[in-house]
Amino acid sequence: MQRIKNIEIIMKILKKEMGRFQNPVATEISKTTRSPYMVLISCLLSLRTNDKITGPISKKLFEIVKTPHGILVRKYGGKVPDDFNKLMEFKGVGRKTANIVMTYGFFKKDYIAVDTHVNRIPNRLGWIKTKKPEDTEEQLKKILPKKYWQDFNDLIVTFGQNICRPIGPKCWECPVNKYCDYYKKVYIPSQKQETVAIKFLDPNTLK
Repeated sequence: MQRIKNIEIIMKILKKEMGRFQNPVATEISKTTRSPYMVLISCLLSLRTNDKITGPISKKLFEIVKTPHGILVRKYGGKVPDDFNKLMEFKGVGRKTANIVMTYGFFKKDYIAVDTHVNRIPNRLGWIKTKKPEDTEEQLKKILPKKYWQDFNDLIVTFGQNICRPIGPKCWECPVNKYCDYYKKVYIPSQKQETVAIKFLDPNTLK
């Protein structure tokens, strides 16, 4: 198995630094309700919205609908199945949602949920070279020590929402930038070019 260089340091830094930001909705609901059903519903809602909207909507919905319905009652006795493949049978449930329910609904340690942040950030760091979420999941399971799997989505989503954003990442503010390929190969060269351009356009440099 390929080892990710500096993984221990990076994860330790992220755990410390991401604590100052708000938890992703799935994590918050998991901690406050410990309900696989509510984690499932909030995750399905998040597929159409962002966390700022999903959180309040989920809270209002749970005040009205607190018990499982439909397929859960008919096939699984009103309980969310503790089985990845059975979760995938639900309409609208893909690998990401099933992985999140297994991780944050049932607190299993064998799954890595890959959303847009988890798909993007390991590629930026230079750990993997993938485009599809399913390929990212497969590669991460090969190279990421299993002790990090359960917390990985939580940390990376928080990191991606606040620092390593898809557009306009805050590389200058990133606590792990010295370990990041994107920072070294894209951000630093772009800053050097910007500095050169500023000097070129500065009338004082033309005297």
